[in-house]
Order: sequence, then structure tokens, then C-alpha cells
Amino acid sequence: MADLQMPGCPGVVDALMEQLDGGTISAAEALEQLLSAQVALRRERRIISAMRSSRLPGAKTLDSFDFAFQPSIDRTQIMNLHQLGFITRKGNVIFPGPADVGKTHLAISLAITAAERGRRVYYGSLSDLVLSLVEAERQGRLRERLATLRQPSLLIVDEIGYLPVSANGANLFFQLVNARYEKASTVLTSNKGCQAFVDIRFGQS
Repeated sequence: MADLQMPGCPGVVDALMEQLDGGTISAAEALEQLLSAQVALRRERRIISAMRSSRLPGAKTLDSFDFAFQPSIDRTQIMNLHQLGFITRKGNVIFPGPADVGKTHLAISLAITAAERGRRVYYGSLSDLVLSLVEAERQGRLRERLATLRQPSLLIVDEIGYLPVSANGANLFFQLVNARYEKASTVLTSNKGCQAFVDIRFGQS
């Protein structure tokens, strides 16, 4: 197991051997549980790594989302999004709506699901991302910063519309959107309608 780099297995192998010796499980069942322990550990490590590198504000999963609290949300549509087909297609997702309806929770749950499947993710509020782009431009590192933000398979841009964006900030954000267009996926959350995204894109907000 060590040679195969399977650290999730040794912690359960003794208990499985006892069950095998006692005849309570079959060899196939033991093998399945052994491999499941390794898969679970790998998934947990991916989430921990994603939390560190992506700046996700919390591990909000789809399982913990209260659909009963938001009956207007199409549960089937949300479940389909978590199949991550939009990432394969390099498409984008917009969650518009008023505050405290679960937009950020759903966006983060998509990032967690993507991280579990080995995808690189990154999270930032619009204001924080714009500030980082403005600072990079001031230091002459804008191209480098855009290249860094282009790399994740999934970028979460949270809280669009909560704080004003300058014309230069809107222009820099458009450059980021353009850099990722048809190359990687972005999830946007906003308390504005879809028109707000047009405004930001063309520097009108």
C-alpha cells in the first residue's frame, strides 16, 4: 500500500481483515471498502488543498444546501450543474438574486465539487479581484496576474453589484473575462439582474 501511495488504506485494513476472518464480509466487499477509504482520503485532501489555494471562504457543499428554504430554485437544474458539464464545455453560470438566498453557497458548492474531481478552482469577490488587478497594473504585472487568473478550471466571482466599480476596474475585469472566454468556466453571483453583467462588461457601471 505504501509503494502504491495509498495512505487511506492502512487505517481500515486491520478491521477489514477481522471481518474477513469472521466471515461477515466477502473478499470483494473488503476490497471495495479498502479502495473506498483511499478515494475518501484523496477527496478530503483535494478539498483541503483547494481551500488553501483557492481562497474559498468555507466548505459549503450541495448536501448542506436547504432547498426547502428556497423552493423557487429548480433542484434538478442545480443537481445537473453539479455534474460539471458546463466546465467541460467551458461555459459560465450566473446566479442573480437578492441577498441571503443562497447564491454564494451554491457557487462554492460547485467549486467544492470541481475540486473533488481534481479541477483547479479560485474564489474572489468582484471588489477583491478588481483591487488585485488594479494593483497588478500599478506594479506593471497585469499580464502576469491575468495569466494566473486564467488558469483555474473554475473561477468564482462573488458579490457583483454590492460595491461600485470604477470605469478602470470594469475595464480590467472585462480583460479578465475576455482572457478566460472559451478557455475556462466562471460562476458569477450578483444582487443585480443580468443587465448588470452587460454594464460591467462595457464599463458602464
